Amino acid sequence: MTLRVAMLAPISWRVPPRHYGPWEQFVSLLTEGLVARGVDVTLFATADSVTSARLSSTAARGWSEDPEGPDTKVAECLHVSAVFERAGEFDLIHNSFDFLPLTYSALVPTPVLTTIHGFSSPAIVPVYEKYNRHGAYVAISDADRHPRLDYVATIHHGIDTGAFPLGDGGGGYLLFFGRIHPDKGAAEAIEVARRVGLPLVMAGIVQDERYFEAEVAPHVDGHRVRYLGPVGPDRRSAVLGGALALLHLIGFEEPFGFSVVEAMACGTPVIAFRRGSMPELVEDGHSGALVKDVEGAAAAVPSVVGCDRRAIRGRAVARFGRDRMTAGYLAAYLEVLGRVS
Repeated sequence: MTLRVAMLAPISWRVPPRHYGPWEQFVSLLTEGLVARGVDVTLFATADSVTSARLSSTAARGWSEDPEGPDTKVAECLHVSAVFERAGEFDLIHNSFDFLPLTYSALVPTPVLTTIHGFSSPAIVPVYEKYNRHGAYVAISDADRHPRLDYVATIHHGIDTGAFPLGDGGGGYLLFFGRIHPDKGAAEAIEVARRVGLPLVMAGIVQDERYFEAEVAPHVDGHRVRYLGPVGPDRRSAVLGGALALLHLIGFEEPFGFSVVEAMACGTPVIAFRRGSMPELVEDGHSGALVKDVEGAAAAVPSVVGCDRRAIRGRAVARFGRDRMTAGYLAAYLEVLGRVS
C-alpha cells in the first residue's frame, strides 16, 4: 500500500525558496525525494510553490514576500488548520512548521512527526514538552537535541549534491554566505579577510538593518569587500565554488548550516567557530578548520586553502546527499507508524 504523507511547510517563503528560506528548502528537498521513492505526498505550502507532489494552499504567497498580504498569524493559523482538518486522508503528518501544529496534534488520530529546526527561544520548549510522549521528534543535529525531549532520530539535512559541482576556488576570495545578522558573524568575516589580506564576498539577506549599517556597509567598497545581496539557486554554486574558503563564524549554537554543506559539496573548505552543529558538519583538518576566535580563523586560512577540494566534495556527497536524508525519514516514518499499528 502506498504511504500517504501530509508535508506541512512554513509559509514565510515559497517552496523551494527563491533565495533565503532554509526550512522551505528542507521541505522541498525531502518532498521531492519522497515522491521519487513512490510516496504519495501532499505538500501544504504557499500557492506559488513548485513541486511534483500534490499542492494544497491557503496562502497565495509567503508572508515574507507579500507585505500587502494578510496578517501573519491569521495566515499561519488558516494554513495549519487546513492540514489537520484533512488528517484522516493521511497515514502521517510531517510537521516542519515549528511548535504551533503540536497544539492540534492530540485532536486527530493521525500520527504527527515533527522536525525541530532549532529553538527560537527557551519559551517555546514547554510546548514540545507537553507533546513529547504523544508526538515524535527528529533533531537536525545531535548538538540541537534538548535534554528534556525524546527523539526518534537525528537526521542531518541533505542537499541536491548534483546542483553543487566541484569548484576550483578560482575567484580568489573568502566568502560570507548567510543572513546579515550578528548571529552569523558577518563582522567577524570582514575582520578575518582584512587580517589575511584577501577580498571578501558577502551574500545573503539583510535581517538586521541596524547591524548592516553599522558593521557591514562601511566596509563594502566593491573591491576588498563586495556585497552581492541575496543569491538564488541560479548563482549559488558558482559563488560557493569560486571561493577559497567559506567563513562561518557564528555567534550562536546553530542547529545546522545549509551553506556549510553546500560549500563543501563544491569542494570549498569551511572555517567555522566550534559551536552548535559545526563539529558534526566540518571535519577539522580535512574539510576545513574548527576554531574558537577571529585570531584562530585568520591563522587557519593558509592551511585550509590548500585542502584537497575533490576529497572535500567526495565526503560531502557521501554524508549529505538528499537520498541519505530521504532514507532516514522513511525509516523514521515506519518507526512512528509501527507504534500505532
